Amino acid sequence: MTNRRLTLADTAAYCIRVQGALGENWSEHLGMTIEVEHDEEQYPVTRLIGQMADQAALFGLLDSLYGLGFPLLSVEFLAVRQ
Repeated sequence: MTNRRLTLADTAAYCIRVQGALGENWSEHLGMTIEVEHDEEQYPVTRLIGQMADQAALFGLLDSLYGLGFPLLSVEFLAVRQ
């Protein structure tokens, strides 16, 4: 595996967690796998996992989630697409 620096233009995989339950019907529209789970206090938490074309697409997705009223819990970088 080659180590290289992430750039703003790289396609990369992310795991995004938001508070609330986002329906799985959004999966195709957002281009992400959607899983809803409950945290230790039993609030629904939605995990979105998938690849973003670049950092601009990532910010667009985050803006969409904000517009839908989902508080952001975390964004985790997973891997750069080789």
